[in-house]
Amino acid sequence: MSLPAKQVRSRLRGVAVGLLTPFDDDLEIEHEKIAENARELYDEGIRTFLATANISEYHSLSASERVDVAETSVDALPSDACVLAGVGGSTRDAQELIQAYDRIDVDAMMIMPPDHTYLHEQGLLEYYRDLSSVTETPLVPYVRGFDPSVDYLVGLSRVEGVVGVKYALKDPVKLGAAVEASDDDVVWVDGLAEPYAVSFWAEGAEGFSAGVSNFRPEIGLELFDALSEGDWERASRLRNICLPYQNFRDETGQDNEIEGAISVSAVKKGLELAGLNGGNVRAPIRSLAPKEEQKAERLYSQLEDDIESLIE
Repeated sequence: MSLPAKQVRSRLRGVAVGLLTPFDDDLEIEHEKIAENARELYDEGIRTFLATANISEYHSLSASERVDVAETSVDALPSDACVLAGVGGSTRDAQELIQAYDRIDVDAMMIMPPDHTYLHEQGLLEYYRDLSSVTETPLVPYVRGFDPSVDYLVGLSRVEGVVGVKYALKDPVKLGAAVEASDDDVVWVDGLAEPYAVSFWAEGAEGFSAGVSNFRPEIGLELFDALSEGDWERASRLRNICLPYQNFRDETGQDNEIEGAISVSAVKKGLELAGLNGGNVRAPIRSLAPKEEQKAERLYSQLEDDIESLIE
């Protein structure tokens, strides 16, 4: 049975970790490894999980694979964990995916950033209302890849069924304005991970998605505690520990000029270095080149030393 909306809101006030999708050498999904990662992260204290998210290679999964991955995640975790499953595409396709997720009892629908070429703010709000009309499961829209108005963000917070907004725009001032004017029941979540956790928290965010905390969850949990306690100095130090590896994720990689191209591969490497399951990636993502793997190993070693000195 899925969690009630009130408990989903509570879980959004925390660290949301992405469940990446490990692929074998034939690029088939290794479901048992997804389950192993989920259980290990839960044992480390994580309670909010993003299945079939961007970092899960959502766009490289078929609709049926998305449902299977989400089901693996739900089945692997205890009932108090909150599993959000990614939803996107045309209205009809998204509605059908939502209904499939409802049959496996996911706890919330994370509505992916719109991949439509042309957008209208009012049309996009109508899209969310259409998705809400086919489910009683809470919605968490993911705002990324376009620059909406504050009025749009406020309107989004008032769509029936929306319990949270994952905000991934590099504009804390806009976030603050939206939080101040939005529905009080909606939880604003930092969708840009640890680097923005401190500034977004100051503007009203109450949770954040994981970056390096996808494979070293203790740092995200410590950062959340520091922010909750108003210990800004410690929160800033924890944030700074994450920056070298997070900056590495933003790099273009070899033979490429598109920023962030190695982001998923870098996190999968981090999972493996932490003793979890990373696996291969599907096109159009590429695996790390040898020099990039070496850099990831150096940065992970630095991260490990910094965590030990500050946390342990």
